[in-house]
Amino acid sequence: MAKQVTAQVKIQITGGSATPAPPVGTALGPHGINLGQFVQRFNDATKEMKGTTIPVIVTVYNDRSFEFILKTPPAATLLKQKAKVAKGAANPKADKVGKVTRAELLDIAKTKFKDMNSSSLEQAMKVIAGTARSMGIEIVD
Repeated sequence: MAKQVTAQVKIQITGGSATPAPPVGTALGPHGINLGQFVQRFNDATKEMKGTTIPVIVTVYNDRSFEFILKTPPAATLLKQKAKVAKGAANPKADKVGKVTRAELLDIAKTKFKDMNSSSLEQAMKVIAGTARSMGIEIVD
């Protein structure tokens, strides 16, 4: 008999440093999975991405087993890393907090492409550029 999916949970966890405390415990605890086992497997899978926010889709089965899929970090997180800023501007039209080059935009677009619904890298770059503009990050050549 095949396993039956009972829940699919989407959460964002800092890579390499998950703990059974919130947000992991509050999101996955009600589904009855072994939180210690999840935390250990997640931290092993993301140890090279330590400190980066990683979206995760956890599929929980009726026998309380689980599997998870790691997604690419959010575009905003990658942009903040490239621009070397802590956070985006409060008023992005007036305030500019950092700069990224077109080459860095292309690099982010290549990283995010498999999780985006863009048909080409150029379209993905436009999406990432829009995110940068909304954060107050300038795009320079």
